[in-house]
Amino acid sequence: MKILKNYLGNLEISFQKRKQKMHRYDRNILIKEIGEEGQKKLLASKVLICGCGGLGSTVIANLASCGIGTIGLVDDDVIEISNLNRQYIHKFSEIGRIKVESAKDWINEFNPDIKVNIYNLRLDEKNYQEIVKDYDLIVDCFDSFSSKFLLNDIAVLTGKPLIYGGVTAFCGQIMTILPNKSACLRCIIPEAELLADVVKGIASPAVTTIASLQSMEVLKIILGEGELLTDNLLTFNGLTMDFNKLKISRSDSCPACGEF
Repeated sequence: MKILKNYLGNLEISFQKRKQKMHRYDRNILIKEIGEEGQKKLLASKVLICGCGGLGSTVIANLASCGIGTIGLVDDDVIEISNLNRQYIHKFSEIGRIKVESAKDWINEFNPDIKVNIYNLRLDEKNYQEIVKDYDLIVDCFDSFSSKFLLNDIAVLTGKPLIYGGVTAFCGQIMTILPNKSACLRCIIPEAELLADVVKGIASPAVTTIASLQSMEVLKIILGEGELLTDNLLTFNGLTMDFNKLKISRSDSCPACGEF
């Protein structure tokens, strides 16, 4: 009888924990496109965020809020004081600290139910396979052209959906790439190596705008709802508050996906 009571007691505790966990997402569940089943999909999903800087800060916060079950973080940088105008998950007291560690602590404090994997390294052609294979999709929050086009090529090679985003000053752009189904970055700019990685000014509201749109694309992919920004480059100009969609087509001569 004592064993049965202990079993039932543990069962009740487990039930209450699951109930409390789902209660956190009540406002998600009230959305008809999400509901309980959609929330379960989010909790079961695995998203790799490449870059824990400006774009990464907002994407991390949004996805942790929505209940993405497993979040992977890739970055080889440390926090600098010049980061803090837009990288708000990091603190002044953490200057000099490894970004992925700071970001993991932020997620754990905000939503301890989320599993966080960190990769304090520079992603390259030699190490990407062991990292990317465990995730459903990739979010590009890198800040250099070379890294962004590397992610594009990795997505095409692995078949992982990629959500590209970029920001300069008050402007930004976003595109979702479904490998071998929609246009990729090299369909637009085949020779990405010709683009120089130059440090430019960035306004925080422009960063959070683009990163929030990237987060929305993540939700739509996981839930299977809405229209994705595939074969379209969405541009944003914060000075004029204009959004424009530029139609993009897959290129047969694309060095990344044209052969498929």
